[in-house]
Amino acid sequence: MFRSSTEELGDTSECGQTWGVSPMDTSGLNQTTLNGPASASSGSSHQGLDEGSTSSSNGPSLPRMASDQFHHSFRLARTNSSLLAAVSDSSSLCSRGGTPKLKRTPGSAGAPGTHPARTPLTDLSATSCSTATTTSGASVIVAVVEGRGLARGEIGIASLNLKCPELILSQFADTGVYAKVITKIHILVPLEILMPDTASEKGKGTKLFNLITENFPGVAFTAIQRKYFNERKGLEYIQQLCAPEFGTVLMEVQTKYYCLAAAAALLKYLEFIQNSIYAAKSLKVSFKGSEQTAMIDSASVTNLELVVNNRDHRSEHTLLGVLNHTKTPGGARRLRSNILEPLIDVDTINIRLDTIQELLQDEELFFGLKNAIGHFLDIDQLLSVLVQIPKQETVQIAEAKITHVIQLKHTLDLVPRLRMVLKNCNTALLKAYSTSLEDNRFDMILEQIKTVINEDTAYLKGSLNMRTQKCYAVRPNINEFLDIARRAYTEIVDDIAGLVNQMGEKYGLPMRTSFSSARGFFIQMKLEGVVFPEGKLPPEFIKVTKHKNNYGFTIADLMKMNDRCDEALREIFHMSYVVICQLLSTVHEHIHCLYKLSDAVSMLDMLLSLANACTTSDYVRPEFTDTLAIKQGRHPILERIVGQQPVSNNSYISEGSNFVIITGPNMSGKSTYLKQVALCQIMAQIGSFVPAEYSSFRVADQIFTRIGVDDDFETNSSTFMLEMKEISYIIHNVSDRSLIIVDELGRGTSAEEGIGICHTVCEFLLSLKAFTLFATHYLELCQLESLYPNVENQHMEVQHTRSGDTGEERVVYTYLLNRGCSEERHYGLRAAEMTALPSNIIQDAKIIASKVSRQLLAKHHSDPETQRQRAVYHLATRLLQTARNSRLDPDSLRMYLKGLKKQYEAELQAAGQPASIDTEEE
Repeated sequence: MFRSSTEELGDTSECGQTWGVSPMDTSGLNQTTLNGPASASSGSSHQGLDEGSTSSSNGPSLPRMASDQFHHSFRLARTNSSLLAAVSDSSSLCSRGGTPKLKRTPGSAGAPGTHPARTPLTDLSATSCSTATTTSGASVIVAVVEGRGLARGEIGIASLNLKCPELILSQFADTGVYAKVITKIHILVPLEILMPDTASEKGKGTKLFNLITENFPGVAFTAIQRKYFNERKGLEYIQQLCAPEFGTVLMEVQTKYYCLAAAAALLKYLEFIQNSIYAAKSLKVSFKGSEQTAMIDSASVTNLELVVNNRDHRSEHTLLGVLNHTKTPGGARRLRSNILEPLIDVDTINIRLDTIQELLQDEELFFGLKNAIGHFLDIDQLLSVLVQIPKQETVQIAEAKITHVIQLKHTLDLVPRLRMVLKNCNTALLKAYSTSLEDNRFDMILEQIKTVINEDTAYLKGSLNMRTQKCYAVRPNINEFLDIARRAYTEIVDDIAGLVNQMGEKYGLPMRTSFSSARGFFIQMKLEGVVFPEGKLPPEFIKVTKHKNNYGFTIADLMKMNDRCDEALREIFHMSYVVICQLLSTVHEHIHCLYKLSDAVSMLDMLLSLANACTTSDYVRPEFTDTLAIKQGRHPILERIVGQQPVSNNSYISEGSNFVIITGPNMSGKSTYLKQVALCQIMAQIGSFVPAEYSSFRVADQIFTRIGVDDDFETNSSTFMLEMKEISYIIHNVSDRSLIIVDELGRGTSAEEGIGICHTVCEFLLSLKAFTLFATHYLELCQLESLYPNVENQHMEVQHTRSGDTGEERVVYTYLLNRGCSEERHYGLRAAEMTALPSNIIQDAKIIASKVSRQLLAKHHSDPETQRQRAVYHLATRLLQTARNSRLDPDSLRMYLKGLKKQYEAELQAAGQPASIDTEEE
């Protein structure tokens, strides 16, 4: 349950009001936690956003200059992997416009004052990524607000990744709004979710609140007074923070009141917990509606194993694992985002495919780009810390800022090399990136940096190397006191080296000076065959560590020198920080070109990764028509697992045959085939080649899957209830452009009820133009083919063999898909024979099953007129498809049409009808 805090952290006696923020876990809700009462309607003319205050003193304060110092500090506490932001100092928390007051929930780790102050929310130092990780932990804060009254069901979302300074706004108000919001939040992988305290009134949460807490039990939830979800303040924030080059977003969001309201609360909250503000005109702000990408719900993401393997979460046997050959974290993030939200614009997809094709055809370009991209750091993460202005000046902040400028110089030094690689490219996308990198502002920023930073300063690995680079980063003669401090530091380091040499001579031991960030300078030596008196080291050797024959230790004089060294470094970092801040103020003026560089590097890295996947397997470029046609398609993940090409199958779905029923025995490959089609569809829509000999796809706006599940004991849901929830979700959200995968529907109830539900669901889905693959064990459903012309039966073929010695019959699975309904009967009993079940039980079961089958499985033959109508329907749809998509020359087209005529006449003859079409031979 949510409980009110017994301890308030932070004195707000001088503040006009409190912010009312309570970090909470999501197990329940108690109204006492919600610090402030729901404010009355006072400032907004928009239905459902009636909590915004019109007084500037009550709204979230806009960003201030760095000189406005807050005399307080923050600390973090994590409980059950959730972020709990708490105030660690009881000093004043006043700022312009009122300052937030935070309460800590009972049971959170630590007590006030037990942790040192820490300004940033996370450690955002950029790291080199020769091997990119897929997920480096959640780092996204999400704010969600829903309209009230007549506006209930209109929902705004604002999110900001702490490792990427992009504010993403979304607003949902159409059919299936709650499902879309939950799917969107799943994609974001939130660290913390912010909602208005009014989302739960008197202990009864709104539908949205309950859905979020149910779907994200491990994510920290924070309730904020509703008046901070203020759309007017949100618009002011965006106007002040958005970089001018992204200013067009203002036109998109001016009437998106709910995402603006969410943005207001989010940005104010981030300012509070990070104890820093974003520099003016420095953020990338984008509006992403649900209509811009295909939607894949969270259940389908899990069923298809797009980013996480269901058996082993650390396994790379996922679609992301198959395609991920990225070299940078930005490229890995972009690939993951694209897999979860595939494109729906064919032109954009084809532009990507053109680029991949050029990379595959030009080895010099491929390896040149791969080598150039691999040296980049995480530019998004670097940008995130560069655009933040701390409210406090500490040694840690000063040191971090110096590191960031060194990393920025390292990044900009790589741009000319990337330009050279892209100089002679041919495709539109590569040319566009080549042009964007020609921007002279890259050179301008680099020149400005070099006026302050030594030209030979480099980003190096190793704590001592980077410490030295940071110490001497700023050019000499810029600050006289800085030069004096550095000379003092150099003398101390020389004295340390001299002291270690003296100790070595004194004891006749091979001592050397070493350094670690934890211990500072210390002494190391390797001893072989040396015996000390009484078997002990000299007493002045303290803090001794030993690993085999390697000893590490220090002495009292060395510890004093380390203290003097640290004091000198603090002076150096402080004075360097002053110079660095002046430099960064000029960098902020050209921040947009760094966003362009980040976009270029991440996109190129992703496309290189997709091209690299083609080199490890036999992939083909997909086409986009109104038909799904795959020749010899393969399961991309299975192909990676087995290390060789699995059994391939053809797939064909068109508007004329848009509902395919697949039957076959257990373990015959039905589920694998269904997932294969969906995975190939997703690969095609992200701009990847696919594992097949030929492929054509119709762009899907939504991809749904209903795949077998087990009982869920946590929610007390049976298999059948989970099935019904999933199929209900599909029915309420499906569109004519959807791709639907259904496997084993109705297995959680009796055979009669299961057949009835399946039959009704099939009739609903086949009335739409959505492409549906429906795998089932209910052979009765095959009769739908005789009732509806757009239904087609297919089955997984098996072969029967007999052992020459015993005469025992065996089933051989071919994993091949063929036309028609499965002729196999009682294949569940054959599967049972492979277990230790007694043979007499199996024989009795066969007898009973045969009797039941004769009663239930009556043969239904459609009448000749129905078959004739079916033949006419098939001919009409094939002619229409040919008219839309054919690229055949006249002679080939004539031959194809003659083939259609013969096929039509054969179908008429099978129906007992006269087969004739009047045509004129040319």
